[in-house]
Amino acid sequence: MLLYQPQSGYCYNSDSLFLYDFITSFKPRGKMLDVGAGCGIIGLLCARDYKNVELEAVEKQKIFIEFSKINARVNKINYNLFEGDFLDLCEDNKYDYIVSNPPFYPDGATKSEDEILKNARYNSNLPLKDFFKKVSRLLNPHSHFIFCYDASQFGEICSELANVKMKILDVVFVHSKVDRVASLVMIHARNGSKSLMKVWAPFIGFKGNEISQKAQDIYKKANTQSIKCQL
Repeated sequence: MLLYQPQSGYCYNSDSLFLYDFITSFKPRGKMLDVGAGCGIIGLLCARDYKNVELEAVEKQKIFIEFSKINARVNKINYNLFEGDFLDLCEDNKYDYIVSNPPFYPDGATKSEDEILKNARYNSNLPLKDFFKKVSRLLNPHSHFIFCYDASQFGEICSELANVKMKILDVVFVHSKVDRVASLVMIHARNGSKSLMKVWAPFIGFKGNEISQKAQDIYKKANTQSIKCQL
C-alpha cells in the first residue's frame, strides 16, 4: 500500500501497524470508523484486507485530511471522511467497529511547539472521558472498540470504559524489549458483553538489537510504502 505523508512533522509509526494487526484478529466487517485517521493508514489497511468493511473516518487537521483523501484514491478504497473534531461528529450514524490510534501523551509531557504534532500526540486534545463517552454513543449494540494507548494509563482506561458501560475483552501490552516496561497497550472492548478479560502474551518489538519475528511478520503483512512529500 502506498501512503503519502507530510515531508516533515508527524508520520505514522509501528504503533499504527501493530494496532492494524491486532484489529485483524477480530475479522472486522460492517461499518468501521477510524478516529483521528491521520494519513488514513489503519482504516485503509483494514478495508484493503477485509472487503466487507464499509470504511469511514474522521480527522480534524487539514493537512491529514488531504493526505488521507489522496491515499484512499491512490489505493482505490472507498472512503467517507468527516472533516472536523470527533467530539462534534453527528451521532445519527452507528458503527460496528470503531478503531483509533488517538493522541495519548499526558499533559505533563514536554510538548512540541509544532501545532500538528500537538494535535496528533497529546491527550488534552481528546481526553479519555470525552473520547470514550462519544465512542459509546456511536457504537451499535454489542459492537467493537479497538484502540491503542499509553500503557502507563491502563488503570484510568479501565475506569473510564466502565463509566460508559464498556468492557475490555482483550488486552496486549507492547514492550520494546523483553526486559523493558510496556510502552503501549492495545485494547479490544465491547458494549453489552459479560465475558472475562483475556490478557494476551506480551508483544516484544525487538530481540536484542534485531526486530522481533512477530514485528517483521506484521511489517510484511502490512506491506506499506511511505512517500514523504509536500502538497
